[in-house]
Amino acid sequence: MQFLKKIPGYWLCQMAGWGLLGVYLLFTAFNYLDVTYTWLFKVLIQIFLGIMLTHLLRLVIKRNNWLLLPVEKSVAILALASILTTIVYSLMIMGINQMLGFDLNRRHLDFLTRLLSNVLNHSLLIIPWVFFYYFYHYIEKSSRQQMDTLKLESLVKELELKTIKSHINPHFIFNALNSIRALIDENPARARSAVTHLGNILRSSMQSESLATVPFEKELNIVKDYLALEHIRFEDRLTVEYHIDEDTLSQPVPPMMLQTLAENAIKHGIGRIVDGGLVKVISRFNGKNLELTVQNTGKLNGQANSPGFGLSSTYSRLNLLFGDKANFEISENGGLVEAKIIIPRN
Repeated sequence: MQFLKKIPGYWLCQMAGWGLLGVYLLFTAFNYLDVTYTWLFKVLIQIFLGIMLTHLLRLVIKRNNWLLLPVEKSVAILALASILTTIVYSLMIMGINQMLGFDLNRRHLDFLTRLLSNVLNHSLLIIPWVFFYYFYHYIEKSSRQQMDTLKLESLVKELELKTIKSHINPHFIFNALNSIRALIDENPARARSAVTHLGNILRSSMQSESLATVPFEKELNIVKDYLALEHIRFEDRLTVEYHIDEDTLSQPVPPMMLQTLAENAIKHGIGRIVDGGLVKVISRFNGKNLELTVQNTGKLNGQANSPGFGLSSTYSRLNLLFGDKANFEISENGGLVEAKIIIPRN
C-alpha cells in the first residue's frame, strides 16, 4: 500500500471512479450478456477514453482558470464544456461499437437518435465528474481563503500589537537621564540605583515586543522602577502607594500596560500640579475578572473623551488581546483620576 501514497489524489480518484464504472458494467454483463474478450476490450477502451477525455477537460479548465471565475460564469461554462465532452465521448464510443460489432440491435435507428441516446446515457458519467471536480475545488478554495483570511487577521493583529507596543517605550528617558546626571556628584549611590531602575525599564520594554503577556509581578516591578525614577525628579511632590492583592501577582497581564497608566498619571496628573500629589496602584480580583487600577491626584481635563496615544493604545491592545471580555475605564472621583483595566482572570 506504500506505493499508493506516492500517487496524486487526483489520479486515485480517476482510477477509482472509472474503475467502479468497469465493475458495474461487468456485473450487469454477467446477468444479461455473454462476456467475451471483445466485450472486455470494449469496456477497457471505454474506461480509457473516459479517463483521457476528463483529464483533457481538467487541463482546459485549469489552463483557462474557469474555477477562478464567479460562480454564475464558471457554472455556465462548465455546463457547456460537459455537454461538448459528453458528445465527443459518445461519438468515440459509437465508433468503437461500430468497429467491434456491438449495438447491432440499434442499427435500424438513425444516427442522430443513436447519438442522442448515447449522450443521455454518458451524461450520467461526465456531468457528475465535472460536478464533483468543481465542488471539490470550490470547497478547497473556500477553505484556503478562510485559512488565508485567518492568517492575515492574525498577522494584522500581531503587527498592530507590535506597532502599539513600539510606541509606548518610556517618554521619560531624557528626564531620567537629566535626573541621574544631577545625582552623580550629589548622591552617587542613588545615581547608581537610578541607572538600575532605568535599565530594568528599557530591558522590559524591549522584551515586550515578543510577549503577549507577562506575570503581573514582573509588570508591577517595572512600574515600581518607573515611579522610583520619577520620585527622583519630583521628590516630595510625589507620594506613591501600593495596594496589591498577593494572589494577583501570578496573573498574566499585557506587558507595559500598567506602566503606561502610571506614566499617564505622572504626565497628566502630578506633572501639572504645583504641589504634586498621590499615585496609587491597586490590584484585586472582582469575581471572574482581574482589576488593575492606577489613581492619581488631578482632574480628567477631557482625557476620557479625547484620550492621548497612551490611553488609546490601552483600548486597542485590550480589544486585540481579549475582545469584549476586557474593559478599560477612566473616571474622576473625589479629586482622584482613576484608570482601571479589567481583564479575564486566568
